Amino acid sequence: MEAKAIARYVRIAPRKVRLVVDLIRGKKVGEAIAILKHTPNVSSEVIEKVLQSAIANADHNFNMDIDNLIVSQIFVDQGPTLKRFRPRAQGRATRIHKRTSHITVVVSEK
Repeated sequence: MEAKAIARYVRIAPRKVRLVVDLIRGKKVGEAIAILKHTPNVSSEVIEKVLQSAIANADHNFNMDIDNLIVSQIFVDQGPTLKRFRPRAQGRATRIHKRTSHITVVVSEK
């Protein structure tokens, strides 16, 4: 049995989120939360929130035992990119890409 949670349109670049996501893939849920609490990235707070949501879904919707849950799948997809312009020298402008992410967490019982 699997339970899943998705955070969409998170305003952090997927490349930065994937660094943290790779740390907790395949770990037990308690261990994953401990790792996220001690990781000094902004994305770790968002990932922890999605993980807590997946745990709550497993408990509430499927009556799974929280102590036996592992992070079976966790991945980050790129969302839409916001295009902005920054003024530069001599009347020019350059495009700034503000990237968004979709974070998916799937937990399952061992």
